[in-house]
Amino acid sequence: MPAAGHSVDEYLETIYFLAFPIGEYTPHGAGAPPLASRVAEMLHVSRASAGEMLKRLEAEGLVERGEHKEAILTPTGTERARKVVRKHRIIERLLTDFMGYTAAEAHVHADELGDTFTDDMVARIDERLGHPDRCPHGWPVDPEAEQAENRDLAPLSDLGPGDRATIVRLAEHDGALLHWFYDEGFVPGREIEVREAQPAAGQVTVRLNGDERAIGEKAAAGLFVRPA
Repeated sequence: MPAAGHSVDEYLETIYFLAFPIGEYTPHGAGAPPLASRVAEMLHVSRASAGEMLKRLEAEGLVERGEHKEAILTPTGTERARKVVRKHRIIERLLTDFMGYTAAEAHVHADELGDTFTDDMVARIDERLGHPDRCPHGWPVDPEAEQAENRDLAPLSDLGPGDRATIVRLAEHDGALLHWFYDEGFVPGREIEVREAQPAAGQVTVRLNGDERAIGEKAAAGLFVRPA
């Protein structure tokens, strides 16, 4: 059985986001926490549960140990993870476009429904939806398109005072934060300007829709924008 109630595919989806620099987190670099800690944080499970699942994924040939013993996706694992990600994003569009769920609600339900949809079902849904380019939160449905777009984007937290940008994607894995983004109007397509950065206080002051507001470092790191 999957650790702590999460499926293999949910773990692969999480590791996929950790594997690329514009994903939910940046796992590489000096002092970066071990993968098990980042996975545990994102899935809200214990470090032991995450470690147990990583061992299972390694045994199944989906994950391998790198030069510094870090866990990385194998080519097989990467292919499967991208397939899972694409399925998730198409299901989200089904839930929002046809079933009336909000974008934030759709993410939660897509996780729950992912294993119940066959590849053929997903292909048919994609066709009926008209082959959408993006999920409701701005992520390209095609993971290859996502990777190509990454070089044009940056987390809002990387911008400085006076910088302007357009919100393109929202971090998904923290459900409470995702709901907050929508409640506060931080949605794909909106223009945003950094007014003041306060690293010591862990917050950034931004202008959105003519109003200035302070947002936390976590929120700023979860808004992926295209600088003007």
